[in-house]
Amino acid sequence: MNAMQEHSRSVWMDVKVASHARPLEIDLTIDVAVIGAGIAGLSIGYELLRRGLSVAVLDRGEIAGGMTARTTAHLAPICDDSLAKLVSKRGPEIARGFQESHSAAVDRIEAIQSREGIDCEFRWLDGILFLDPSSKESVLQDEIEAAAKLAVEVTPAKGLALRGLEEAPYLRYPNQAAFHPLKYLQGLCRAFEAKGGRLHPNTAVDKLEEQGDMVRLTLANGHRVMASHAVVATNSPIHASAGFHRKQVPYRSYAMAFALKHGELEDRLYWDTFDPYHYVRLAAAADGQDLLIVGGEDHKTGEKDHAIAGFAALEAWIRLLVPGLGEETHRWSGQVMETRDYSAFIGLGPDCKRIYVTTGDSGQGITHGVIASVMIPEMIAGDISPYAGVYDPARTPGDASGQEASGQEASGQEAGGQETSENDPAPSGAASSPGSVEDLLPGQGAIIPRGTARIAAYRDESGELFERSAACTHLGCDLKWNSFELCWDCPCHGSHFAPDGSVLNAPAVAPLPEPEN
Repeated sequence: MNAMQEHSRSVWMDVKVASHARPLEIDLTIDVAVIGAGIAGLSIGYELLRRGLSVAVLDRGEIAGGMTARTTAHLAPICDDSLAKLVSKRGPEIARGFQESHSAAVDRIEAIQSREGIDCEFRWLDGILFLDPSSKESVLQDEIEAAAKLAVEVTPAKGLALRGLEEAPYLRYPNQAAFHPLKYLQGLCRAFEAKGGRLHPNTAVDKLEEQGDMVRLTLANGHRVMASHAVVATNSPIHASAGFHRKQVPYRSYAMAFALKHGELEDRLYWDTFDPYHYVRLAAAADGQDLLIVGGEDHKTGEKDHAIAGFAALEAWIRLLVPGLGEETHRWSGQVMETRDYSAFIGLGPDCKRIYVTTGDSGQGITHGVIASVMIPEMIAGDISPYAGVYDPARTPGDASGQEASGQEASGQEAGGQETSENDPAPSGAASSPGSVEDLLPGQGAIIPRGTARIAAYRDESGELFERSAACTHLGCDLKWNSFELCWDCPCHGSHFAPDGSVLNAPAVAPLPEPEN
């Protein structure tokens, strides 16, 4: 199981990627084992095969069934936390490497879909950054000045075809792009297998360790994989007890899709200066109409259980700007791992000789994943990536005060260092938090005290009760109920669990046990 089993469905999920692939049910020896079958893992596998290595990509659930299926798939090389912040945080030289690598990633996607004949709706378009009403116009000037330092092309302009912004200033960034992520991965998997690559869904890795000149992977089904190198591409890494988890924070982001008459809105990528910012793009609908996709309302994972309010705010915001918007077609959520300096961790894991990692995508997971597919094969071949300093996994990014993010391995605290409160009260009209399992309504989950223990309890729509330990099996943090996705979220490091305790998202690998009596 993976995040595909969470409750919501994105606009992309009707496309099945490598549904014919089967679990690995034998022992295997191979050049490179890649753990995680999202954009990063599959792209890395593809590039390694092109270098002549034998590769197996393993995932605990469906191929492309993790957070890549929950993206909005903006191919935007512009740092979404702002160019000015990027330059201030990391300096012009590193910031320039960030921008160059993300632009190269979009070029790589365009080249691959052309080379492999992948029909994935790829197109070049402009990116548009516009002011939130609470932001000063100087914010745009700061972006222009930062862009000049980084040789990023940007043009200031006024007047958007959005209600209320007809005379408003904005910035236009050329050479942005968009595509259908699962159609792209469907084609990538086809090319990967044609070149001899192995895809193994429903193949959970419980443990990996370096043993001399090999890496040993122990699978949940009892089999093992021996590889010369391993790559961990699991949203949040499964092999690091604390190191990476002290340097990144999990966030939930929400997205919705609405029907829109074709031509009603120009096909561009849009985002604003609000914090957290909103983001908008178009996709093709089956009937020849457009779908408008809007996202935002981000918050730390487990900090709130307010999806209803988040979606209401998103819809109100976009309907104000686009009055011709039609009916809602989809709503979903995803998780991103935010770092303090906006850049992913890509490369050889600290204290490792043969295990590589890609994590910390910071809201730009598509391009970060493709960057990893260029860098890691280079490193395995013994070459030095020109972007190694940008994405060095051993670096310690500081927060806004220059301090390292603190780790709350078993305290039940958020990565920001404060105690997490119980989930927000139920929305108006919803049932109040139950005090015992007997009070649980069908479809309701809650953390229930039982003596000195805390129970993660859920009653499904048929009335069946599921009781599991409320401590994350990764490092023991207190779980929170996600009433929208119908899963248990770990606010510390981003693990997700199904109501029956099955793991849906890393870094946890072990399911939630039944509570002790």
